[in-house]
Amino acid sequence: MQPRDLSAHTEYVPGRGIEEVARDLGLDPADLVKLSSNENPHGASPAAIDAVRGAAEDISVYPKAAHTDLTARLAEKWDLGTEQVWVGPGADGAIDYLSRAMLDPEDPVLVPEPGFSYYGMSARYHHGDVHAYELSKADGFAMTADAVLDAYDGERIVFVTSPHNPTGATMAHEEIEALLSGVDDDSLVVVDEAYGEFADVDSAAGLLDSSDNLAVLRTFSKAYGLAGLRIGYALVPSAWGDAYAKVSTPFAASEAALRAALAALDDDEHVEKSVSSAEWAREHIHEHLDAPTFASEANFVLCEVGDGSAVAEAAQGEGVIIRDCTSFGLPGCVRISCGTEAETRRAVETLNEVLAELGATA
Repeated sequence: MQPRDLSAHTEYVPGRGIEEVARDLGLDPADLVKLSSNENPHGASPAAIDAVRGAAEDISVYPKAAHTDLTARLAEKWDLGTEQVWVGPGADGAIDYLSRAMLDPEDPVLVPEPGFSYYGMSARYHHGDVHAYELSKADGFAMTADAVLDAYDGERIVFVTSPHNPTGATMAHEEIEALLSGVDDDSLVVVDEAYGEFADVDSAAGLLDSSDNLAVLRTFSKAYGLAGLRIGYALVPSAWGDAYAKVSTPFAASEAALRAALAALDDDEHVEKSVSSAEWAREHIHEHLDAPTFASEANFVLCEVGDGSAVAEAAQGEGVIIRDCTSFGLPGCVRISCGTEAETRRAVETLNEVLAELGATA
């Protein structure tokens, strides 16, 4: 017996971890800087950590109350009804819920290229078909309604990432409105705002009252620093919010994750610190890296370095882990996550040395 044909599927390629690289290179993990996975360099809110400790006593009980509490808190935050909040195990869990709710076999979805591979992966898991629209490096990966609509052909789900990964570009509010107006009534536009806290643009959630074919994704992994707990959510129109109970995995978000998210939502100071730190790091990379960079409103910067694989490998050998963007279809680029001030300075200095050395030997 064999699994079904998975030849059309692609694996998600995560950034390499400190322990993994340390083992491979025989280095002390404490000597490495990891700026490959867009994690929060300041960790989680102290309040969230305390909440995890407090939740330990209740891990024998299914997290029904905690799920209800977080749903209500998020509905209040976004001024929506509780039926419009779909909490899941990370934003990728929410993507799966939307795929289950929307896709019949062979329904097509439209995804950005380059972009987050899990959009297409989730569609294929649910027997959907995957089409792509191109974001062009030639125009700085500009995010416009026309760029999407030029490729649109009635797809059931259309994904937009704002800020976009791996480029950091955003789609303006009026462009999202134009996109919603340009697609068919039965096409769902999903705006993934995983990095939304870092961007100086309005959330598309403000359009939910006037759009019944829009969903917005958010996560606690980035600005809130809860990546290891896997907690995220989708905001959806009230008209079909009751579908959640029919597509969600039973108790998928853990008690610890739900309680940590509740605590993190009340720690504005930690989020503000994380956002301010990322703004400084982006500016430092733009100003001091000896390579072209692309404007970013996320907690990372995309850089054009000629040979992303060679540069990432050489930097890793010097203890700085960054993301080779070959898996995104950008072999000439690397992505640098925003670290602390010390981590960011070290990364830029190391990369400049690597670029100079590789340039001299090319």
